[in-house]
Amino acid sequence: MAPHQIIIEGDEILKLIPQKPPMVMVDKLLHFEETKTISGLHILESNIFVENGLFQESGLTENIAQTAALHTGYLCRQENKTVPIGFIGAIKNLIIHSLPKVGSEIETEINIQYEVFDFTLITGKTTCNNQIIAECEMKIFLQK
Repeated sequence: MAPHQIIIEGDEILKLIPQKPPMVMVDKLLHFEETKTISGLHILESNIFVENGLFQESGLTENIAQTAALHTGYLCRQENKTVPIGFIGAIKNLIIHSLPKVGSEIETEINIQYEVFDFTLITGKTTCNNQIIAECEMKIFLQK
């Protein structure tokens, strides 16, 4: 897979998602399309989801959800709209293949399957060193 160019990173990310430190689990926007977004995250030892040098399952799940939030936030910014707060409604078919180590870079791709009213169904896939480490389907409710 070719490396992605960084579209947005650092403090600019905080303008696109409702989460605030220490709950921020995305630090780069790498790709954006109408129905697809790819985020990046450098796993730091200080991350609240790191235990024994590994980024835990709950962190991977939150990273997928925040990639969906990043998608919505970036779209809202393009349309000069307020970034909404989203809630995970359901997680289905969650598979954690492995946990990334501190110092790793992960990339998470979400694809919008459909949107109905304030609900969005996404599929998410996280990779580390071009290996799939997590995947799931997620229903997200947006509070507008």
